[in-house]
Amino acid sequence: MLASLSIRDIVLIERLDLTFEDRLSVLTGETGAGKSILLDALSLALGARGDGSLVRAGANQGQVTAVFDVPSGHAALARAFEAGASIEGELILRRVQMSDGRSKAFVNDSPVSMQALRGIGIALVEIHGQHADRAMIDPATHRDLIDDFAGLGDDVTDLAAHHAGWREAGRALAAHRARIETARREADYLRHATAELDKLSPEPGEEDLLADQRQRMMSAEKITGDLRDAADLLSGDNAPGPVLISVLRRLERRKDQAGPDLTEAISALDAALQSLDLAQNGLEAELRQAEFDPRELERIEERLFALRAAARKYQTRIDELPALAAKLAGDLDALDHGEAELLRLEKDLAAREGLLLAKAESISTKRRHAAAALDEAIAAELPPLKLERAHFETVIETDPSRLEASGIDRVEFHVATNPGSKPGPMMKIASGGELARFMLALKVTLADRGSAPTLVFDEIDTGVGGAVADAIGARLARLAARVQVLAVTHAPQVAARADQHFEIAKSASGDADRVATRVRLLDPNARREEIARMLSGAAITDEARAAAARLLEA
Repeated sequence: MLASLSIRDIVLIERLDLTFEDRLSVLTGETGAGKSILLDALSLALGARGDGSLVRAGANQGQVTAVFDVPSGHAALARAFEAGASIEGELILRRVQMSDGRSKAFVNDSPVSMQALRGIGIALVEIHGQHADRAMIDPATHRDLIDDFAGLGDDVTDLAAHHAGWREAGRALAAHRARIETARREADYLRHATAELDKLSPEPGEEDLLADQRQRMMSAEKITGDLRDAADLLSGDNAPGPVLISVLRRLERRKDQAGPDLTEAISALDAALQSLDLAQNGLEAELRQAEFDPRELERIEERLFALRAAARKYQTRIDELPALAAKLAGDLDALDHGEAELLRLEKDLAAREGLLLAKAESISTKRRHAAAALDEAIAAELPPLKLERAHFETVIETDPSRLEASGIDRVEFHVATNPGSKPGPMMKIASGGELARFMLALKVTLADRGSAPTLVFDEIDTGVGGAVADAIGARLARLAARVQVLAVTHAPQVAARADQHFEIAKSASGDADRVATRVRLLDPNARREEIARMLSGAAITDEARAAAARLLEA
């Protein structure tokens, strides 16, 4: 509910702080006292269009702060959270209007967009009246109101869940059908490519492995010639080994005849022969290791060529050929075996659609029964509101081909205000006062179902009096038993039923040439005087006071 409203420098209001109760509060005052200014200020806090002309003359900016007590789980809290505002404790909506036309919005002191503020405001307050931009219930919500009236919340939630499953099944079918159609168009290509890649059988990482093997073989081929030449020198016809052996044997026969130097020479020659043997053995071992089959190198080069040719042909990298082969094989499998899956998906979608349509038709039937009951209830409310010649009806257009998450119905409230005239949308047919009274009849009938926690009625008693005004007051009081109601009224019969009564008046401000709008909460005596004024006019008589007392007692 609206707990308090603070206004600073808006039109004729310099400074105003109001606290509201959760029942029926009325605002009264003479014409031109500033009642519309108060509602304009509240609308500004709720996200209505701002204007620099709203700022009080001489001030740079105006400000309106509305504080709401909101129960946990309320839609306004979710919208505030989505807007980035803290949602602990009260919900405080603040609007700062600059005189140059700029405007800022805050929720719990967090800046929010004007669209976010408007969305939060709509969830908190509904304003019904001749001049309020929120006076008309949006036709888009009429179906929700009927569903609330009929208690179809669980049915509609279940329908929405089945609708989501039906949509998902439709998307799955469309995707599978598109894949099969693509495969059919490219069937020859798929079969050829799949066969070719299957024969090639590319492996992940194969290119790097083959390239490494090829590099090692090519390097070995280069050094093998040098190794073989060196081995031939050590073991061929001109090898130094046999010559050195012959020289060594001749010197050994002369060993006893020579001095110690020859002994050293013989030892050196013997060591040289052993080194030659080691060198020859090492070269032969290296030659054995370096040996490879030239046909293996040729096979590796041919494999690399085949892989690279396939990569160029299919415009991909060699490492991606295995994944491409798997995809093409899958597409071909979808073509070869996908018809059965397509049939299964089509049957699943048809079954889901049939169940969804049956649920939607059941809900549609319940909506029509609820609409008839609502029309009857509204009809009973209209005569006391001086709408006895008017007609209200809930129009339901059903189109099974338009299967939505909420069903197959389009719902809109129509009225006819004159006998014999064709009913049409309320916003087009009803005048401002009639529209507000239709809204009151709807709100009383629907009680707290589908309603914002705070309802504001702006002069819905305009042009009526006596029994009609009393009927309006009685219905506002009934409505206030369930939601908070604020009413701007000229009818003493309405004012007398209030739990809280505010008087709006103009008075001189600090500057003698200027006036300001003042609002005061009336005590019982002041309230009787105000109702007496509403009954008799400027001159309050004892008879008017007595009549006011009787109204208050009643």
